[in-house]
Amino acid sequence: MYKQILIPLDNSAADETILKHIRPLAKLMQSKIILVHVADGYVARFQEQLNLQDSEEIKKDRIYLESRKNELTQNGFSVTAYLVAGEPSKLILDIAQKESCDLIAMSTHGHRFVKDLILGSVAEDIRHRTSIPILMLRAPST
Repeated sequence: MYKQILIPLDNSAADETILKHIRPLAKLMQSKIILVHVADGYVARFQEQLNLQDSEEIKKDRIYLESRKNELTQNGFSVTAYLVAGEPSKLILDIAQKESCDLIAMSTHGHRFVKDLILGSVAEDIRHRTSIPILMLRAPST
């Protein structure tokens, strides 16, 4: 049923919420896991166009993403990881389409209406822009 599961990671404690939940499902379904982290800092967004060296943000994100990929691979999963920069919702959905994902599984931070208006909500934007089934879990507040 779920052969390609895309998991957006934001390099926070919330990532463990979705990874802990998705492991048994992915194992049962023998799913491939596609990890995506979108760096959206100013330098990250313009790194390629300006031919800049990796920022500290990108270096940390690359190490984090690779460690998560290795962890899942060592547990028997087939994993592909993407580190991209730019607008999170668009890039996540582009990769979901490219990889023919049939589930997007993500943690949410559980912001309320006003904070979502100010900060935006990647999860809500994705939910409104795709027909791919989405599993959203609220991460415990820290």
